[in-house]
Amino acid sequence: MVYSEKVIDHFANPRNVGEIENADGIGEVGNSKCGDIMKMYIKVDDNKISDVKFKTFGCGAAIATSSMATELIKGKSVDDALKLTNKAVMEALDGLPPVKVHCSVLAEEAIKAAVGDYYKKIGVDPEIIK
Repeated sequence: MVYSEKVIDHFANPRNVGEIENADGIGEVGNSKCGDIMKMYIKVDDNKISDVKFKTFGCGAAIATSSMATELIKGKSVDDALKLTNKAVMEALDGLPPVKVHCSVLAEEAIKAAVGDYYKKIGVDPEIIK
């Protein structure tokens, strides 16, 4: 399997790893077929994602997509974070092998789950995400 330099870099040096205490939103998603589990934490200030961290149990591509996804939403509005697609994550990483595309989907789903949790905490119906 051939990975881009960006995938290798984000796997070897992942950005934004860890947990946020008292996070405004936490999303956890998993893929039972491959065993990857992603947990995303967001801190929101004035409707902007001021901080984002992740913990991923999975393959190198899962870690790289989590890392890149956090980089792409940090400092963005909550609405912009929700617009992040797995395709955008893959493009930012200069592509993924076809068998690893599901990792980028997990990253997108983890962000949506974290925002959904945030919405629930502030009294907004999380169904608006879907």
